[in-house]
Amino acid sequence: MKSDTILKAAQSVRSSKFTVVFTGAGISVESGIPPFRGENGLWSKYDPRYLDLEFFHTHPAESWKVLKQIFFDFMADAKPNPAHFAIARLEQSGYVKEVITQNIDNLHQKAGSKNVHEFHGSTRTLVCVDCGKTVPSADIDLEHLPPHCNSCKGLLKPDFVFFSEMIPQRVSDLSFAAAEKSDVMLLIGTTGEVMPASFLPYTAKEKNKATIIEINPDESLYTPKITDIFLKGKAGEILPELAEKILQK
Repeated sequence: MKSDTILKAAQSVRSSKFTVVFTGAGISVESGIPPFRGENGLWSKYDPRYLDLEFFHTHPAESWKVLKQIFFDFMADAKPNPAHFAIARLEQSGYVKEVITQNIDNLHQKAGSKNVHEFHGSTRTLVCVDCGKTVPSADIDLEHLPPHCNSCKGLLKPDFVFFSEMIPQRVSDLSFAAAEKSDVMLLIGTTGEVMPASFLPYTAKEKNKATIIEINPDESLYTPKITDIFLKGKAGEILPELAEKILQK
C-alpha cells in the first residue's frame, strides 16, 4: 500500500466532523467467516432456501438444522480481527461516530465498538414469530430443534433478516440518518451488491458530498462510481496502519 494514499485517507478522517464506517462480509472473512456469495461462499455449499422466510415457516425443523450449523455452531467461535479492533479504537478516540454493518456476527461489539447499527440483525437474539418476544440465543437450548418460545410456545426465529423479509424500520432509519450526516464514509469489505444496504454510501455522497474511502481486496461496484480513495488489500492489514496514521500526534 502506498504510504501517500494511506496518509491522504488518514488526513480525510482527521479533518472529518462525522466519519461513519460501513462494513460487509469481507471484513469478517479474516476472522474465518466465509462470505455468502462467490466461489467459496456459503451458498456454494448450502441451499439458500434455508434462509427464505416462507421456507422457514413451512419447514422450521429442516431450516433450523442448517441455520444452527452455519450461524450458531460455526460463527459462534469467530473472534474479531485487527480490522475490527482498529475501528473500535477509532470510535473510542472520537474519530468514528457510528458503525453500520451488514454482518450478523457481533464481531464489532466483541472488539469494543459501541455505536453499531446491525442492518441485517444479529445472531445474539431469537424472536418469537407469534408474540414477538426476543430472547438471548445463549438462553435457548438449540440441541432441540426447532426452538420454541417459553412464553407462548410459538416458533423462535433467528433475529436477523431472511430473504424476502423487510429491514426493520428503526435500524434502517438510524443507518440512513448516519449516512446523511457523514462527511467521510469508510467502506470496508462490501461489494455493493446487497440492497437496500448498498444505497447507504450513495446516500452519503449525494446528501453530504461525503469523501468515500474504500478498503477492499478488489474493486467493487462503488469503486468506479463514488469511491474517492481506494485502499486495495486486506482490511486486517490496512485498517491498523490507517488507524495509526489517524491517531499519531
